Amino acid sequence: MRPERDIVQAVVDPSVSTPPAGDVAGALPGVVLDTSFEPVPVPQPVPRYSDGDPLSLDQPLTFSLAPDDASVLVRGEIEDRDAASRLALLAGRRPDIVGISSDPQVGTMPTCGGDAPVGDWHDVQRAVTDALAGDGLDGSGVPLAIVDTGINVAHLTQALGSAVTVDATRSWKPPDVNGTFGQFAVHHGTMCAFDSLIVARKVSLLDIPVLLSQRPGATVMEGVLSDAISAYAHLWSLLEQMPRERRRLVVSNSWGSFKPSWDFPPGHPGNYSDNKAHPFNLILAALEQSGADIVFAAGNCGTECPDGRCGFPSRPVNGANSHPKALSVAGVDTRDARVGYSSQGPGRLTERKPDIATYTHFSGSRAFGPASPDSGTSAACPVAAGVVAAIRTRLSARDLSPSLMRTLLRRTAHDSGGRGYDFDYGYGIINTPSIVEALRRLGKTDAKL
Repeated sequence: MRPERDIVQAVVDPSVSTPPAGDVAGALPGVVLDTSFEPVPVPQPVPRYSDGDPLSLDQPLTFSLAPDDASVLVRGEIEDRDAASRLALLAGRRPDIVGISSDPQVGTMPTCGGDAPVGDWHDVQRAVTDALAGDGLDGSGVPLAIVDTGINVAHLTQALGSAVTVDATRSWKPPDVNGTFGQFAVHHGTMCAFDSLIVARKVSLLDIPVLLSQRPGATVMEGVLSDAISAYAHLWSLLEQMPRERRRLVVSNSWGSFKPSWDFPPGHPGNYSDNKAHPFNLILAALEQSGADIVFAAGNCGTECPDGRCGFPSRPVNGANSHPKALSVAGVDTRDARVGYSSQGPGRLTERKPDIATYTHFSGSRAFGPASPDSGTSAACPVAAGVVAAIRTRLSARDLSPSLMRTLLRRTAHDSGGRGYDFDYGYGIINTPSIVEALRRLGKTDAKL
């Protein structure tokens, strides 16, 4: 606005008390003036040379705060839904209004792979675990398979300050992988196990070190996927042996294909990225139908700061990470801001991927050293798997099918994007207080197993 000269002078002059917004703006019909916002002087751009264009910013300029040049910024909110009509009315009735500008929400730059941790695992606990634990949902007895590089129990016990065990009798490893369940080198799989235990401390961990496979294949993914198919067949067998009224299994998968050169091209019968008929994608569907909750990381190929391995020119959420029967998880930091490397949809097997988002890039397991965060959607995935396992504390797959579990997580999520489903956050950030409330309304929290 450009109010009377003495008001502009008062706003510009630092030695004079700035007049309140109401004195500067007066009555603005249909506008709720923000009286807490102190009016700000805005300088007038002036051409540096006498022959300059007074309407152009693409020239040498000076900026004048002289009372005859400067304007004053006030802040308010237009009440009408028909903003365009209100703007026209204001501009027509108030010649002292220089312009009306949007005041969009802004934030810090997204967290990227090399950045320091944002918060620690106790922040995740407060945001996610406390509401579940308050209703006794701690994952007691729920089998949680960590399909990754293997788990180191000693490291987990030290990091968490309480005993951690692995169910060796139900764990599985590829034939060419040497080592003992629960005693593999501290690496990615140990991080994933830790992050699931933040939420569901009493789960029964199954160690499935598929990513240690050295089996060769015609493509990078083929060797690993062949062993992953065997692992899923093993899990399917375990699940089918459980009585239906007690059937529970959560499978956490923080892995995926980063580039087309790791795969056969789309249309090839052996293609994985875009092919629901790939054997692994088929057995995933079968395992889910049997009653397993399958959770996959969305990937680390977000547009702001993708992982250096990323090679998909578009739609990086591919293969099982985009499977309709899996929960695909994006990443946010502990301030609820999407991390810049979190892959965005649409997915290749299902368009609406990722499904939901949860926490990553926090100080936690120290699996990669004391200064390194638990990061990537690799960390978000087991946090989400821990939430699912916690819900399964009292609910079998017969009480709440895997499909309804995904629906529950989507419908109770906090819509951080503010516009319904979007390809950054999916349906929103996991909201465990809302989950607990929904289960209470459904009469599910007191189910007995």
